[in-house]
Amino acid sequence: MSLTVQHAERHRSAGLHVPAPGGEPFRRVRIGTVVFAAVIAAGTIGYAALGFSALDAVYQTIITVSTVGFGTLHPFGTAGKVFTMVLILVGVGTALYTFTAALEVLLDGHMRDLVRRRRMEREIDRMTGHVIVCGWGRVGREVVRFLANTRRAVVVVDRDHERIVDIPHASVIGDVTDDATLEAAGIAKAGTLVAALDTDADNLYVTVAARSLRPDLQIIARARSEASEPKLLRAGADHVVNPQRLGGDRMAGFAIQPHVVDFVDVVMHDGTLEFRLEEVTVSAGSPLRNESLRSIRLHDRTGALVLAVRHADGSFVTNPSPGMLISEGDVLIGIGTAAQLDALSQLVSG
Repeated sequence: MSLTVQHAERHRSAGLHVPAPGGEPFRRVRIGTVVFAAVIAAGTIGYAALGFSALDAVYQTIITVSTVGFGTLHPFGTAGKVFTMVLILVGVGTALYTFTAALEVLLDGHMRDLVRRRRMEREIDRMTGHVIVCGWGRVGREVVRFLANTRRAVVVVDRDHERIVDIPHASVIGDVTDDATLEAAGIAKAGTLVAALDTDADNLYVTVAARSLRPDLQIIARARSEASEPKLLRAGADHVVNPQRLGGDRMAGFAIQPHVVDFVDVVMHDGTLEFRLEEVTVSAGSPLRNESLRSIRLHDRTGALVLAVRHADGSFVTNPSPGMLISEGDVLIGIGTAAQLDALSQLVSG
């Protein structure tokens, strides 16, 4: 068995199907309720066997287990007394266990967590085109922070309840290598999934699971080692990011071209400049299709500048000439103010 298959089997056997916060107290309440119901049923059957009618048997069982002291409906013989003593010991103990577990749920805030979880599920159900960020570590936090600035809807998935219980974003608690967890995060309607888990093996498996559920989903995976990058791409990731290499490249860029790096950082991430970068896709119904940049007078009509064009085959044309024809599926990468880029988007979409 390969390491990948072993890893998959291990996660499937230990998968968490998005458990409710504080699942242990809820489990004790369920167990106590089931056992208490069984005690009531056993008491009813027992008293019926001693000659009580069905209603009298239920009544006698309830007042016996609750120890209210209403007495007996019929005189007890030896068998009835022994049965009643056993029923009191078992029934009172079961009732106290159930009551204690329920009280713990209420006092420890588990019910509040459950209400919050239900509200979160409804919020996720309403989302479309959102980003699922798997892993609330250092990389995941930075991804969410940047997406929050763009007002993009985000769902955070992590197996550690304590780590994400108070984050101000929609979240799902569970093992992201489990299909049920991804489905709870709304993968059916998501636009992008970011695999930012701590290990490359986990990111690899999440990529495979997400790709099998959504062949058209954009998947961005984190890689800690260069050897994992081609594996993640083969597994179905559209883009693989190595934070260590990016950090090194950025530091080297500051050593060589500090002003260029500063400008790109401010435009892409800081937001303090009025200008920003944006990409717009030319659809089949766009009025720009089969027109040249010169003929549509894009800069004159929008004020935005087109820095590059990416064709449908993935190739880039930087600093495109005014005579270049725009084709369906091309992606225009423009720079300008928010108003100028909005005008560019409206012009491209028609």
